[in-house]
Amino acid sequence: MTAAPRLLFSFREYLRVDAESPTKHEFLDGMILAMAGGTPDHAALAAAVTAALNRQLEGKRCRVYSADLRIRVLATGFAGYPDVTVVCDKLERDPEDQNTATNPAVVVEILSPSTEPYDRGEKLRQYQQITSLAHVVLVSHDEKRIDVWTRGRDGWSAASAAPGERAVLHAIGCTLDVNDVYRDPLSVPSPS
Repeated sequence: MTAAPRLLFSFREYLRVDAESPTKHEFLDGMILAMAGGTPDHAALAAAVTAALNRQLEGKRCRVYSADLRIRVLATGFAGYPDVTVVCDKLERDPEDQNTATNPAVVVEILSPSTEPYDRGEKLRQYQQITSLAHVVLVSHDEKRIDVWTRGRDGWSAASAAPGERAVLHAIGCTLDVNDVYRDPLSVPSPS
């Protein structure tokens, strides 16, 4: 018995599949990977991060994007949709697709039980190949914790922020207050 050959797709084929499907996909090593749907908690965390960054970046030459912005790693060909992306200065577009950006300064992934190993492993390594990228932010799903990977002179380093602390994104002059990101006004009892 022989194994079936692995089907590999071009970036152009991936773009066609992604455009024709109601589901978003990532592109990794010639494979087209469907992305899982989000949960209410996932959506709330992404919205909290977006709001915090928008407030702090007002008046700066940076723009915050939702999960609808596709990012491509030109060095490897990887393409995906971070939950939140910050681009500073001018948006650079992929030469093969004008709807895909190639120069994020910050990408944020809201982790989930099913994607955490991938997000902390292969996807993190892919993002770290983007020359413009200064920070990769990973927002935990099972505890109040924000991990920030920062590019420095000697490579990448990680720092974690817990309740009562702030995650620092020094390259864009922002912080993410862990208490604020995880605050849930719907869990507070209504005043009588």
